[in-house]
Amino acid sequence: MSIIRFRPLDWLRKTNRGAAVLNGAHRGGASLGPENTLITALLGYLAGADFWELDVQLSFDQQLVVLHDDTLERTANAAAVFPEHAPWQASTFRWGEIRRLDCGSWFASQQPLPQSAGGPVPANAAADLTAAFIGANAPSLLEALLLTRGLNWRVNVEIKDQGGGRTGSLLVDRVVKLIEALKMTERVLVSSFNHGYLERVRGLDPALATGVLLDQVPADPAALVAELDADALHPPATVIDPAMIEELKARRIAVNVWTVNEAPSMRQLIAAGVTGIITDCPQVLKRVREAGSRPRSRPKSGYTG
Repeated sequence: MSIIRFRPLDWLRKTNRGAAVLNGAHRGGASLGPENTLITALLGYLAGADFWELDVQLSFDQQLVVLHDDTLERTANAAAVFPEHAPWQASTFRWGEIRRLDCGSWFASQQPLPQSAGGPVPANAAADLTAAFIGANAPSLLEALLLTRGLNWRVNVEIKDQGGGRTGSLLVDRVVKLIEALKMTERVLVSSFNHGYLERVRGLDPALATGVLLDQVPADPAALVAELDADALHPPATVIDPAMIEELKARRIAVNVWTVNEAPSMRQLIAAGVTGIITDCPQVLKRVREAGSRPRSRPKSGYTG
């Protein structure tokens, strides 16, 4: 029996009502709140994102934790709560210990507050929202997926590279099994810089869409995606060009670029034909998309600008 895979190019048709590009909230929308937290994902959803991107890795006791960095120093108060635990490698912390950490106060202390400048929350409500960031937890992947499903939304799950061997295999296996158990295969795209992980995902669930994360684009990116039997290429926006995008999309390969936060760059990438833009600022991309979809008005007589 052949597998009908839910390909990421279909996300355009199903999620954003014909817009020219998918709006992906990077780590939930990292300009709006503390990255990789549920409150920020909700803000990204309210800001108009079609999906959110998150990072997952294993804790010491092998629980699936939504967390980007290898350490807990930058986005949590691990140094204050566990001073003896330096250098605070995330993989050395148990889930219960991670759950004790405040992953939002670091963001709440930033000035000026990014969410008050064009975010989905009125400026006069920013102080209340900032107070809500304080004490935000690092969620489990289960919590993140349940939020996604509850919002009738979609998610790009990036599996962090935790090496090969038993740890890497266990990480991939648990991610795939959780997605399947929640019946969310059609809502999830799995990406990774570890391409061996993507091969393992494909072997476990051929219907699950996968995206090849890259720092640099090889001479023949379409061949790499085909070799991995993947669905999408996820390159940095700085290393892609229109001809490459056209070739990839002609082969039904999605091109989701990261991490793009400025409106002029967003407009250039939309014109070049990318499938999706992963951004810290989904509120900005929403405005760019809306402006691009409006019919241009005829200039007034005598206008030469």
